[in-house]
Amino acid sequence: MTEPFGARLRRAMDERGPLCVGIDPHASLLAEWGLNDDVAGLERFSRTVVEAVAGRVAVLKPQSAFYERFGSRGVAVLEDSVREARAAGALVVMDAKRGDIGSTMAAYAESFLHKDAPLFSDALTVSPYLGYGSLRPAVDLARESGAGLFVLALTSNPEGAEVQHAVRDDGRGVGATMLAHLAAENAGEEPLGSFGAVVGATLGDLSAYDLGVNGPLLAPGIGAQGATPADLPRVFGAAVRNVVPSASRGVLRHGPDVGALRTAADRFAEEIRTAVTGS
Repeated sequence: MTEPFGARLRRAMDERGPLCVGIDPHASLLAEWGLNDDVAGLERFSRTVVEAVAGRVAVLKPQSAFYERFGSRGVAVLEDSVREARAAGALVVMDAKRGDIGSTMAAYAESFLHKDAPLFSDALTVSPYLGYGSLRPAVDLARESGAGLFVLALTSNPEGAEVQHAVRDDGRGVGATMLAHLAAENAGEEPLGSFGAVVGATLGDLSAYDLGVNGPLLAPGIGAQGATPADLPRVFGAAVRNVVPSASRGVLRHGPDVGALRTAADRFAEEIRTAVTGS
């Protein structure tokens, strides 16, 4: 039986620290690296990031859209990046934010969560806003494959509030409802459940929400978006040990020098470890 994602993630976080580095090869960042906005630039960028940090951070999170925009050749680069990152010991969270119903959701799940798929990843970001039940094909396949999901719950973009902070007839907010679903998925799992939430590190005080879902909390916003490692205990409270803080530009802007990328990642990882453990 494949070891569940939650157990593998807990071990990686304990051994390497909880830092997640996003791989976001958008056009402006390629230009900053002196690379062309084409497949060759995309490949050089991705291989450099993987070479620099895949052997030392817990998680790498490629943003699928920046590869898909180049068509099949870009997706081929993404396949190589996922394979190489996992071979180097990093867990890969595919940031694709898929969400649909029925057979279409099942097909999305097979694309990223089936163990024989070219883009098989350790976890996938998904959108539950066609109803949490629409994610069931992804939940079931993730369990079967030993993979995980990160469900959009309390995102940091301002537009998200109109949906995620909306209040249902029972008085519970939509975002809080998603957290409750995840707690149910992870009930009884040790040392950590495989079904996590995306919760922005820039949101400030979240004491009104029960973040104790017994699963990981993927927290974008560290670095360029304004949140710092020191903010994590205040934002996440008692759940901070299960937080996977994600930094992208704060690390990637130091490229293309491999040594500079490693130094930046190591600095973030150490600052996060200090903030989370208090030592």
